[in-house]
Amino acid sequence: MAAHTLLAAGEASEHRTVIVTLFAVFVAATLVITIWAGRQTRNAADFYAGGRQFTGFQNGLAVSGDYMSAASFLGIAGAIALFGYDGFLYSVGFLVAWLVALLLVAEPLRNSGRYTMGDVLAYRMRQRPVRTAAGTSTIVVSIFYLLAQMAGAGVLVSLLLGITSKSGKIGIVALVGVLMIVYVTVGGMKGTTWVQMVKAVLLIAGALLLTFLVLLKFHFNISDLLGRAAGNSGRGTAFLEPGLKYGATGTTKLDFLSLGIALVLGTAGLPHILIRFYTVPTAKAARKSVIWAIGLIGVFYLMTLALGFGAAALISPDEITASNKAGNTAAPLLALHLGGVDSEWGAVLLATISAVAFATILAVVAGLTLASSSSFAHDIYANVIKKGQATEGQELGAARWATAGIGAVSIVLGALARDLNVAGLVALAFAVAASANLPTILYSLFWKRFTTSGALWSIYGGLVTAVGLVLFSPVVSGRPASMFPDVDFHWFPLNNPGIISIPVGFLLGAVGTLLSKEVPDPGKYAELEVRSLTGTGAH
Repeated sequence: MAAHTLLAAGEASEHRTVIVTLFAVFVAATLVITIWAGRQTRNAADFYAGGRQFTGFQNGLAVSGDYMSAASFLGIAGAIALFGYDGFLYSVGFLVAWLVALLLVAEPLRNSGRYTMGDVLAYRMRQRPVRTAAGTSTIVVSIFYLLAQMAGAGVLVSLLLGITSKSGKIGIVALVGVLMIVYVTVGGMKGTTWVQMVKAVLLIAGALLLTFLVLLKFHFNISDLLGRAAGNSGRGTAFLEPGLKYGATGTTKLDFLSLGIALVLGTAGLPHILIRFYTVPTAKAARKSVIWAIGLIGVFYLMTLALGFGAAALISPDEITASNKAGNTAAPLLALHLGGVDSEWGAVLLATISAVAFATILAVVAGLTLASSSSFAHDIYANVIKKGQATEGQELGAARWATAGIGAVSIVLGALARDLNVAGLVALAFAVAASANLPTILYSLFWKRFTTSGALWSIYGGLVTAVGLVLFSPVVSGRPASMFPDVDFHWFPLNNPGIISIPVGFLLGAVGTLLSKEVPDPGKYAELEVRSLTGTGAH
């Protein structure tokens, strides 16, 4: 029986039972954690920032759990399995991005803000316009990232449970949406953080087990593993060299450069990562949590080499793409092959790795939903609509209603996106974060002359440029792998807009500031500078 046939049709009922049982156990365990944490959530600081009670190590574990998404686990393993060396470049980009977050953002942001990115901007600018812009950007980035995760969940669970009907796939997306609403409304940041910590441990343990089994299969001889992968790929030595995916033409090389810039700079502007810095008591703990995250994420991305090349060595490219065109099921297929395609051990390993992948998706969607609902409640509702007059209870109520609203929107859009190419959605989230959020944060923290106009130009300009270019790119139309392959209205040749939209975001921030007649308060900047560097007066 072909592995992808087993995955798609799920003919063996005992395999189905193992898979469903493991999924149910994980969901039940995380719900217990969420309810326990929810009972300890008493005020806004608990809901938004977990009471700032997490240690550097705990937050580092949660940050890594928040960051290692379905794109990291399923997507990178698949990219390496299909494209070899070029696939691993995703791992490099995701990891190097943390150096930008560590060196430029983590500590100053923890010192300067309270719960959201809007807090940092509003410290020395006009509150209502910058909070509206920050909230809008946060929600847009989060929803695009959510679509990718929920579409990934639909693909994964549909394949594992043999669900082929349209209504069944929509039902899975709805289930993920309902679970994330429960996690956030009941558990807040405390519940979400504990779920992310548990998920990080499970993901690293699962990747470690597969890495060990792959290396054991090749007697810990990495040269044999790479040689077998190159031979089995049908590409020969080209599989182990640069250029298989990104070297064919000048456009693909530019595309890789654009993607790399978006990945490296986008992380420091991702809202669900930024809010994690507020969950620790001090700036030192924020810095320590990023160092822990770099270590944990680095180990994980090294293991993606074994997962990707192991899948390439043991499974034919046709079998991988038959299961999923983008290769997103390479890691579960690898688990099945390592355990034995028709064996009980293979079924158990497949079910375990799939449950871990599902856990990954749940933890990330909870973090994204919390980031966007927090920004709506704290920035837009409390400080723009209520003009700072909202009570803490009203603000928390708005956050919970916003969670339900964002969850509902994500379920509807996720259902529509269930069969679409999710890679473009992830790339868009990174590109928008790097184009709109990062320039504004850096200018606000490090440029004395920066004004409200500059912030608005940067956020809205970066947002519109990034989203606009993607709408008219091959990600959306004109190619077989596009979201709408039957129509063609693309004129922008690259899949990722980062190489254009990120410089535009920085440039518009500078132009908007220089053209503005607003005179910034030097005293406010001096206060922010001292606070961001020393932590004096930080919440």
